[in-house]
Amino acid sequence: MQFKASDDGEVTAIFKGSYLLQGYNGILHGGVIASLLDSAMTNCLFQQGINAVTGELNVRYRHSIPCNAALELRARVASEIPPLFRMKAELLMNGKVMAHATAKFMQLSSLPKTEYI
Repeated sequence: MQFKASDDGEVTAIFKGSYLLQGYNGILHGGVIASLLDSAMTNCLFQQGINAVTGELNVRYRHSIPCNAALELRARVASEIPPLFRMKAELLMNGKVMAHATAKFMQLSSLPKTEYI
C-alpha cells in the first residue's frame, strides 16, 4: 500500500481486497482488517520518523466488509508522551466507517535490547 501523509500528520491509503482474503463466504477476514488498521497506524508514525511497535490493539468491527471492496484507510496520532504513542485508525468503504481501532505504540529506541538464542 502507498500511504500519503497530510500536513496535519494523518496518513491515508487505498486498499483493494480479494476473495483470497475472505473469512466467511464473501466477507473480508477480521484478521486482515486488524492488520490493515495496525499497518496504517504504524505508517503514520513512520511518516513522522518514529519507529515504534504495537503494544496494544483494540479493533471495533462495525459492519461486514465484502472481500473485494475498495477501502480507504486513515490513521493519526491521538496523543503522545514519548516513548508512548496512542493512535487511532479507521477503515472506510464509500465514506462509511466499517471498522476502527485504537492502539498504543512504544518507540523502539526505548525498548530494552533482547538477546536471541
